[in-house]
Amino acid sequence: MRILRFVGRRLLQLIPVLLGVVVLTFLLVRVLPGDPIRSILGPNATEADADAARARFGLDQPMWKQFLDYLGGLFTGDFGTSIQSGAPVTGEMALRLGPTLELVVIAVTIAVLLAIWLGIWSARRADRFGDHTVRIFALFGNSIPEFWLGLVLILVGYAALGWFPAPSGRVDPDADLTPLTGADLVDALITGNGPAISSAAAHLVLPVLTLVIGVLAPLLRSVRASALEVLRSEAYAAAAAHGLPERTLLRGYLRRATLVRLPSLAALVFGTALGSTVLVEYVYSWQGFGQWALRGLLYRDYPVVQASVLIIAFAYVLVFLIADVVHAWLDPRVKI
Repeated sequence: MRILRFVGRRLLQLIPVLLGVVVLTFLLVRVLPGDPIRSILGPNATEADADAARARFGLDQPMWKQFLDYLGGLFTGDFGTSIQSGAPVTGEMALRLGPTLELVVIAVTIAVLLAIWLGIWSARRADRFGDHTVRIFALFGNSIPEFWLGLVLILVGYAALGWFPAPSGRVDPDADLTPLTGADLVDALITGNGPAISSAAAHLVLPVLTLVIGVLAPLLRSVRASALEVLRSEAYAAAAAHGLPERTLLRGYLRRATLVRLPSLAALVFGTALGSTVLVEYVYSWQGFGQWALRGLLYRDYPVVQASVLIIAFAYVLVFLIADVVHAWLDPRVKI
């Protein structure tokens, strides 16, 4: 019951946060240089054509009226109409968000599990060869650009070895996949389409691996540092001195105490990955949320930029809410 009250309070706090994001985004995108109408009409368009386009998208109205119209549309789930494509932003976003969420959720889940295992394993072998190897890998993951790593993995995994499909989409066209959620692997599993399952899984390997290597590094360093702190604590030394079994020490003391810091960092990494997958999506022709948002920014597509920023802000708040609940479950000292 206490957790439900905490979740309710945090959801109420979500309203002013998102309202602030809406206001700031609405104002900031209009400060950017460039005219979105001229960017889609081209240099040869007449002023009459530009005025007609502005009237069509409501850009000829005063800014306060544009904001009220936009805010009213949000309450009905209408994010507006894309200036670039002329299609509803809600429909475009629904098609693009699923593939990116699938990519990020799988990558972050794998990275968290690997970070827990490798971080604790490394801490228990501090200053030995295995520990140094893990630390070098974490440094490598922190330093390497994701777009360069993606190109290297394509060169090795596709061009040289031929183990993975070409980076030209998310599933083979002949897989006859029925789109439901936009996440191709999920759609294939729901419909029981065997060829689509294998195709979507094969297309996921390289982009997921690219994201995992980048996401794993900060998580791994955090878990290792927390595990070392627990191993050197008086409480752990006292438990070991009392002759507790190794399995009890690992599960009851080391692992649970080590994971206390992980939820907040994992939430931060998830939000960052959701907003920064654009380079990975471009390298692998993923056609996801990041590509869509960047294209909207380049073309000054106000509704697309506003919707993408709002979704990322909502994702941040939601994952941090989940992280706080998990943190309180792991650490009974935390009061919520």
